[in-house]
Amino acid sequence: MGNSLYEDIGGLSTLEKVHRIFYDKIYDHSWLKKFFESFDQQVIEDKQTSFMGEKFGGPAYTGKPLKQVHENMYISQELADIRHKLLRDSLIEAELPEELADRWLRIDDAFMQQVVKKSIASFYRDYRFKYKQRIIHPEPR
Repeated sequence: MGNSLYEDIGGLSTLEKVHRIFYDKIYDHSWLKKFFESFDQQVIEDKQTSFMGEKFGGPAYTGKPLKQVHENMYISQELADIRHKLLRDSLIEAELPEELADRWLRIDDAFMQQVVKKSIASFYRDYRFKYKQRIIHPEPR
């Protein structure tokens, strides 16, 4: 094993492969896809690859801070759990060894806790950006 998760997984090509698989699942999911309807999938994949690449020990991420990107989205723990499962499935599909997949998920989960909102009431109470539209998508029935 190398010194960083970035090296251990095989660098950029593995990040791109996993995120392609992962976002195909996201954009196909009846609930999660609603958060991405106005965004080009390749752009989202590239941003996620850059962000996670830095967190894994690769090149610096130059995008907006995680909290800022997600501040106007109501992301519940239930949504985060669905996302986690899709990411785990994507890591398995990309044939990442279990130990590396577990390391990836631990890092990803730590960042997800910055964007998960405790409740819809707290999301409304704590929201400070009156000129930004809140993005709330109830679970499709």
